[in-house]
Amino acid sequence: MNVIRRNVRSMTKKHLTNDPFLIADSMNIIVIFRYMHHDINGFYKLEQRNRFIVINKHLSHEMQRFVCAHELAHAILHPTINTPFLRANTLLSVDKIEREANEFAVELLIPDELLHEGMNIYDAAAVCGVPNEVACLKKINNQSFWSDNTSFFPCDLSQSLNR
Repeated sequence: MNVIRRNVRSMTKKHLTNDPFLIADSMNIIVIFRYMHHDINGFYKLEQRNRFIVINKHLSHEMQRFVCAHELAHAILHPTINTPFLRANTLLSVDKIEREANEFAVELLIPDELLHEGMNIYDAAAVCGVPNEVACLKKINNQSFWSDNTSFFPCDLSQSLNR
């Protein structure tokens, strides 16, 4: 099991939820909603030992939840790095920090049970409010691909945009 998946499992077990807003609250991370430019979904900020997640109010509730999970990942995995979450760059970023945050958010928001019940990754992502562009980051048996009982689809973010 990789480190991110292990962190997510430990955190959801400890907090008894996969809701990023409840987890942030219980970790004393302040979540703020602000109207921001449409290119900015949100960001994580550490200021004088206080941790903040700022989320764009213009976003749908589902996208706010995903952004909160993504920024929560930064608070946990990269606590001293202030990282803006820009829609134009982050969802498709090859940058290690952003990819880790996206993987964390996907692991947190898409329960394994949905996939074990036969739902495909893109349907599960839709139900859980996870953008299709990052859905393939979900790990199943430690691999970043999904089987639909007839074929395997490799996790290729450039191909997932065409779905």
